[in-house]
Amino acid sequence: MDKLVVTGGRPLVGRVRISGAKNAALPLMAACLLCSGKSRLSNLPDLKDVRTMGALLTTLGARLNRRGGRLHLDTSAAAGEEAPYELVKTMRASVLVLGPLVARRGQARVSLPGGCAIGERPIDQHLKGLEALGCRIVLEEGYVVAEAKRLKGAEISLDLVTVTGTENLIMAACLAKGATVIRNAAREPEVVDLCNALNAAGARISGAGTATVVVEGVEELAPLDHRIMPDRIEAGTYMVAAGITRGELTIAEAPLEHLTAVVGKLKEAGLRFQQTPKGVVVSARRAPRPVSLITGPYPGFPTDLQAQLMALMTLNTGSAVMQETIFENRFMHVPELRRLGAEVDVTGSTAVVKGVRRLKGAQVMATDLRASACLVLAGLAAEGETHISRVYHLDRGYEAIDQKLTAAGAQVRRESEPAPGKK
Repeated sequence: MDKLVVTGGRPLVGRVRISGAKNAALPLMAACLLCSGKSRLSNLPDLKDVRTMGALLTTLGARLNRRGGRLHLDTSAAAGEEAPYELVKTMRASVLVLGPLVARRGQARVSLPGGCAIGERPIDQHLKGLEALGCRIVLEEGYVVAEAKRLKGAEISLDLVTVTGTENLIMAACLAKGATVIRNAAREPEVVDLCNALNAAGARISGAGTATVVVEGVEELAPLDHRIMPDRIEAGTYMVAAGITRGELTIAEAPLEHLTAVVGKLKEAGLRFQQTPKGVVVSARRAPRPVSLITGPYPGFPTDLQAQLMALMTLNTGSAVMQETIFENRFMHVPELRRLGAEVDVTGSTAVVKGVRRLKGAQVMATDLRASACLVLAGLAAEGETHISRVYHLDRGYEAIDQKLTAAGAQVRRESEPAPGKK
């Protein structure tokens, strides 16, 4: 198991290129199951979750050939129908194969993903939508067993906004007979990226990026050929890195059009932004001003950047109030920030962050992906060394983060640490 050792106090200066979006790559890989032939995805990030999805697709019979950021994915012989627990338990996004398998193969057996560190995330909306499309669903020994001779278009009103649920149902509806209307659909840019790729392959999807998505079913799809969008969460994380270290980073390929809420809050905190031909330059010279926020579905402030902004707010010049509305356990990074000297009080879904003049390095433990990023950011600003254990979470969603930070002047090293109980 690896840990990161971060020596703080160094302003970041340099250029960082944003990788392809994890949350776009995973559904796009699953979508290749909808077609027969050789799909091509480019700008694919090298992440643990991407490798897990690749292993799952291989289990289903797909043949993968990856060269750098390019993936050739041949589903001609992909006749498998089961997503086993051993893979699904390591990554909730594995459930994204459910819709494509039922739509193309007529049946699927997918392990229930269960909960996760940041809260319960059930798949009831996925199943509700598939049943509306004519799918017969049975829960059997921890698996969802789904069957349908051919799905039929239907009107689906989701009870809550769910990104993976929206994506699963869009993919299933692509090969259904007739039209499907999905109301209260997720509007995230990653959903739009998926729909753009499917439409280029012959799907007939309209309304992507709005609360109502209409899918006219087709008989078949051509293989996908698509460049994955840049990762807006990674971009936002490096913007915060520039601010918390009072440095200046040029962030290449940052999808600013998808970061309006984030950039607005960071400007409010005092960060400066300048668009240049080489990318957006983000800089800061002073302690951040206090900024309050409420997380929400896109286009609101993303829950996946709440922890990172909290790291910045630990050094604010007053008090900031942060309310989390998406996941019930998304303040698990707070006790670790306190170990660094932060002053944060949590009541229910609200955290009050009173700014301190400095943070001091300590040993901390990551609890989930975004909490990991939060602790790295805090470590960059802290005096002395911060030892962050369990960074396997970080490797799920940030490509070569230690290398990118080091290239910008940070002092970050990766070390192996013994397993619990061993020396």
